[in-house]
Order: sequence, then C-alpha cells, then structure tokens
Amino acid sequence: MEKRFFRIKGMCCGEEVGLLRSEVAPLVGGEDNVSFDLLKSLMTISGDFDANVSAKVIAAVARTGMEAVASDTICASGVCPAGEERLWEEHGRFFSCVAGGVLLAAAFVLQVVRAGDILAALTSESGAPPLAIILYFSSILAGGWFVLPKALYAARKLKADMNLLMTVAVVGAIFLGKWLEAGSVTFLFSLALLLESWSLDKAKREIASLLDIAPRTARFLCPHDGEIEEKPVDEIGIGTTVVVRPGERIPLDGVITRGTTCVNQAPITGESTAIARTVGEEVFAGTINEEGVIEFRTTRLSSDTTLSRILRMVEEGRSRRAPAEQWVDKFAKVYTPLMMIIALAIIAVPPILTGASWSIWFYRGLVLLVIACPCALVISTPVTIVAGLGSAARNGVLIKGGAYLEAPARIRAIAFDKTGTLTYGEPAVKQVMPVDNHSEATLLANASALEVHSTHPFARAILRHAQSLGIRAPVAESFTVLPGQGAEGSIGGKTYWIGSHRMLERWRRESPVFHDEIEKIEEAGNSLMVMWCDDHICGLVTVADRVRPEAREVVSALKALGLEKIVMISGDNNKTAALIAAAVGIDEFHSELLPGDKVRLVTRLNRELGAIAMVGDGINDAPALAAATVGIAMGAMGSDAAIETADIALMSDDLSKIPWLIRHSRKTMAVIRQNVFFALLVKCLFIALAAAGVATLWEAIAADMGTSLIVIFNGLRMVKITGRSGKRTRSILLL
Repeated sequence: MEKRFFRIKGMCCGEEVGLLRSEVAPLVGGEDNVSFDLLKSLMTISGDFDANVSAKVIAAVARTGMEAVASDTICASGVCPAGEERLWEEHGRFFSCVAGGVLLAAAFVLQVVRAGDILAALTSESGAPPLAIILYFSSILAGGWFVLPKALYAARKLKADMNLLMTVAVVGAIFLGKWLEAGSVTFLFSLALLLESWSLDKAKREIASLLDIAPRTARFLCPHDGEIEEKPVDEIGIGTTVVVRPGERIPLDGVITRGTTCVNQAPITGESTAIARTVGEEVFAGTINEEGVIEFRTTRLSSDTTLSRILRMVEEGRSRRAPAEQWVDKFAKVYTPLMMIIALAIIAVPPILTGASWSIWFYRGLVLLVIACPCALVISTPVTIVAGLGSAARNGVLIKGGAYLEAPARIRAIAFDKTGTLTYGEPAVKQVMPVDNHSEATLLANASALEVHSTHPFARAILRHAQSLGIRAPVAESFTVLPGQGAEGSIGGKTYWIGSHRMLERWRRESPVFHDEIEKIEEAGNSLMVMWCDDHICGLVTVADRVRPEAREVVSALKALGLEKIVMISGDNNKTAALIAAAVGIDEFHSELLPGDKVRLVTRLNRELGAIAMVGDGINDAPALAAATVGIAMGAMGSDAAIETADIALMSDDLSKIPWLIRHSRKTMAVIRQNVFFALLVKCLFIALAAAGVATLWEAIAADMGTSLIVIFNGLRMVKITGRSGKRTRSILLL
C-alpha cells in the first residue's frame, strides 16, 4: 500500500484536523486512509492512488484555509521538504501577531489622546477617531490573517469552529462600534495561537534532538587490507566489522567480536546504568560505548536496526488514536454548534420576551461565542497522549500509539507466559540421560541436529551444552517444527523426534516404566526434552530455568494496584509450572498449553473480566498477545514475531516496568480528565458570567487563552515522568 506525506501549514488545533479529515477523506477512500500528527503538522494518506491525487489533496486542503506541501521524506521532527522554509512560512504567525499588537497599541494611543486620559478612552461612548478606526481595522486584519480563511471555510461548510466563533465575535463588536474590544479580541486570540504553536514547536525541537542519536557514518575494517575506513551507515552491509572507540555512539546493531566495554543503552532500553558487554554479546545502534575500544560484526542494515524498527512502529502507531481523543473530537462536533445556538438564544430571547436592549444582549452573546471556543478542550488530550508516549519511551517502554497508552489503565487481569517472562528464558542443561545403548555424545549430537533450527529456549540450551562439549551435530533432513511440541527430522536416513513428555504421551511412544521415571524427574521440578525414533526411545535431557529476581516483587505490586486476577500460563509440565508460580506468588496457573490453548484461555479471561493484558516473549506467544486487550512483549530478548504482534514492548526486559506502565497509563488518563474538567469548568463559569452581563470580551478571550495554555503545560508534565529509579535518562522521545 502506497503512502504519501503532506506537511500542513496552519494546522495547530484538533478542530482543524477534523476539517481536514472531512475534506480529504472522500478523495482517498475514507477516513481509515488518512491520519494526522498534530505535533508534526503532518498528514499521511495511504492506499492505491492515481497520478493526480496529490494535486487533489493540496487543492482540498487549500479550501480549508490551510496549505499542504507534499514530501516523500520524513525526518525526526516531521516532514522535511526540499529546500528551507521561507521567512514568512516559518515566522508568519509571529509577524502577524506582532503587527496586530503594534497597530492595536497605536490606535489605542490615538484614542487616549483624543479622550484626554486612559480611563476616559476605555469608558467613552463617543467612539474612536477615524484614524484610530483605520488602525484598529488594520490591527484586526493583521491579527486575523491566519484565522479569516479558516472562518470563511467553516461558514461555507456550515461547520462552526473556533475560528468562526472568533470572527463572528469580532464582527459583532465592530457592528456595535467597540473597535478597541474587536482589536483586543483579535490580538489576544492570535497571541493564544502563537503561544500554542510555540509550545508545540518546542516539543518538535526536543523530538528532533533526541531522535538524532544514531551516527550517520561508521568506521569499518576493510576486508582487503585491514585498514580502517569510514562510510555512511546506509552503505554498510551485514557481516561488516565495525570499530567503535570509547565515548562514541554505536552506529549499527551487531555482535561484539573483539573487546570488552560498558554500554549505555538508555536510548533504547531506558536503563539508567551502563551494561557490561563482551565478545558474543549484542549491541544496538544509538547506544553509547563508554569504556574500551570494541569491534563488532553487523547483524542488521541501518534501515532495520532496533532503533529504526522502534521509530517505524511508533510512526505507524500514531494513527491509532486513544478512545479519549476520539470522545473529545465527537464532543466538540456537538458542543460548538450548540454554543452557537445558545449564543443566538442569549442575543434574541431576552429582547423579544422582555423588550430588553438588543445591543446589551448582543454583546453578551458575543462574549459567550468567545468563551465557547473549544480549542483548550480539543488540544488537551492529544498533547497529553504524546507526552505520555514520550515519557514511556524514556523509561524503556515502547507503546505503539495512543490507543495502547490508555488501555493499561483499564485492565483487570494480567497473564504471564512463564518461560522468558517470569523466568530468564535461558535454561541450562542439568542432566543428559541416554537409554537403549545410546551414548551421551550420540544423544546430544542427534538432539542438536533437530534443535539447530529452533528458537525455543530449551533448544538453545541443548545447543550451548553440545557446543561446550565440542560435539558436532550431523545434518537433519526433512526438518519440521511442531509448534508448541517439538520437532522431527531425518538423520542418517532414520526419522527422529524430539519434544516434551506430553508430546511423547500423545504419540503413545513410552512404556509404563519409562513414564514413571519421567514423572519422578518432573516432580522434582525439572523440565525435560525426550528424543525417540521409530522403534525406541533414545533418551532425555533435563533442563532448568531461573526465576527473574524481580518477579515476586512485580506480582506483589500488581496485586497492590488492584488487579483482579494474575495468571501464569506455560507449555511446561504441571509440576514445574507449580513450583515457578509458588516462587513468584501467583495463585492461578495453567500448564502444558499449546499456542492454541493459550489463545483460548486469554480469550476466555478477556470475555469474563472485560480487559486483560498478556505478557510474553516467544513466537508461540504471538497469537495470545494478539488476542489480549493489551499485548506486552519482552523486547530485548523476545522474538520478532512477539514484538511485532504486541501493542507494547519492554525494551529492557525489566518486569518492574509493567506496574510502572499501569500507573503511568492511569496517570495519563487522570491528566486528561483534569484537562477536560478544567476546560469545561472555566467555560461553564464564563457562560454564566456572560449571561449575567458580568464578563467582557477581553476577560473571555484572556480566560480562553489561559485555559488553553494551562491544559497544554499540564499535559506536557507527562514528558518528565520517570521510572522507579527516579533518574531521568536521555532516551527516545516519541511524540
């Protein structure tokens, strides 16, 4: 599916997003094919397009009073069009506001000179002198330069928005001869928009500085002469040996082949302390080599590094708006026209029914129009959501969009996969037990031949053990993975199988005596893999995993947060699962589950409890992650399938991030509620004051401007939230 990007000049509020969506969506096949990023002033359309679609979209945007610039390039802070912006395009809103303010001040000075003093100028009923009126009118044109085109569009479409409300209020004030108030409202409104734009630009600049963390070049060893050369990272292939000196950022993902160092992985995982890394261990692009010189072999291209994947997944997740955002947008669509109707009622009903002054009630209706502007209400939610996404990334928690930031606040239960989640997922071989005249070396060699293609932790344990003993595995032909069970293949013309005890039972390949022996091993808390061929059992390998030390503390923290149910699910045998569950303090567990069984269990819990999170790391967990309300993947060691399927990834594999995530989600929702409540409270108060004739246009616009700024900065507080260490880390700010 093709994607095209447009930078939208003049898009600074959620209401304008609604206007653009209604105008552009019919051209690209519906609302599902158009998405917006308010902080980046970015519109993305997707689908199969004809050659003229860009021109049609640009024309449609122009009808709204905004301007679209097409671009095929995206940088950290948004779309990067060819060439630099012109002065007016970059600072036009500032010049417009300043010009409006200067002309307003000049007009007021003339009015003060005419009236004799400031108080007389403010209270005089005789009006402003002609030259002052010209200056006031010029001030209104300058301050409303970016507002009037949008207001005219809204009027043509019969869609009341903040620009139309302000324009009607200003025209009404002019009609009443209140030029000073008309100019003041225009200037204050343009100032509010300017300050709002500056606050969003500040966030953009922070994004650009934080995301530009991967080096653009890399030093590598030339394979011909061993000399160190330097190239752009885009030209470095997989398998290249790269050299990184102390204090430098690592340019690509890879595995260390020479040297020992400590790596600051905060940009990727959010960990506040450097991690020791040596030969054979993985390093990530964008992290910092703090100590020794290292050489590493690249394992991914620059376009496919962990950092690149993080950015790509978050960009794709931006279009998944949180339910709170959707609710506010729907509310604003009803709220704004309703305020227009109420304002008309205030203007017309009292004079008609009581014979009151039309000018007095007309003025009160104008005040209501000003305070009714929904900008503070609409802008509060997306700013809070993107700030929450940014602080989560700072703490090593990758959340793929606002929809998944809100979801953890609502979960009532959580299901943990055992291996690789509550345990390290790196079990070690404890005992090799050959039978039927097989030797230990033969058993390990044949087992390695079948497990060499598997990513299961038990398979990796067998391979490591065989390698440590110097055992070379033969080549297995006709190899087949049996998901959730084991594997089969042909070795030396004979078919072999390796799998769990449950698999052996289902295939009815064991004797009663062998069954009893295996039961004793499992009752001791060991996991095992059995190997057999057509006519006999070859032997078994016992393995054991280690429980993560923070697991019990995390389970206690989740219980303290009020979750109704914490469940452990595992494909392992019942006895091993019971021991692990007891060790971490989980009361309910389900063992010997195939991938389909995990999906059915998660689906049932989701249906019974309403919302459940699933935490897993392996490819077998991917279906269950997709079935849960929120899928959480252990990102550092988890499989690509699990990370791609999950809604949230823990980039440091730190389980303590899960209670933090739930608290963070609840905090984000609390800030959104604060913003919505505060914005509505201020508006209700001024609606009452306007109806009573107490509030003025100045006070109304000042209250609206102040409310907008308060909710923006209240939302941006979420950027500074840190994890349990209390330390702020320089990491990816994905806003």
